Amino acid sequence: MIELTAREPLGISVDWAAIEGELGVPLPADYKELYEAFGGGVFSDSVYFLGRDDGLTFDFLTQWRAALSTDQDSKFGKVSAVDPYATYAPGGKGLVEWGSTEWADEYCWLIDAERPGEYPVLARAHDVGPWHRYDMSTSEFLYRVLADADFQPFGIAQYDLGTTFKPGSRGGE
Repeated sequence: MIELTAREPLGISVDWAAIEGELGVPLPADYKELYEAFGGGVFSDSVYFLGRDDGLTFDFLTQWRAALSTDQDSKFGKVSAVDPYATYAPGGKGLVEWGSTEWADEYCWLIDAERPGEYPVLARAHDVGPWHRYDMSTSEFLYRVLADADFQPFGIAQYDLGTTFKPGSRGGE
């Protein structure tokens, strides 16, 4: 990703132990490396990469907490925004969003507390169609979205948006 975007790694320091303590599972190692190199922000002016930022826009924990709260709010019944899945709750199995697009595609990990270290990517196109499962790393999925024109329905390379990165609230602006 560093080569693809021609950026220098930022070397952001993160208290991963605290974040993983709240989630109850370790996060994917490649995701942590990506975040430490880039921070939260936007790739190719359209793909949002969430991390642990000071602001709310690119903070995956803030967004996860809100989604979990909504999923667990009994006045809405058993309806989940990530149906047929649920938002991940510590000790359980469900989705945690780590990315999205300006046209509302969603990129999540399927986390199962009983299988730490296995983080398939589940992605859904903007039309809230079916979830697509990818047994690949966060980095590989993101690379394919940005650079592989044949990676359908999520690849954006055919649109010639470039492979830029703009930091969010943190990270070198």
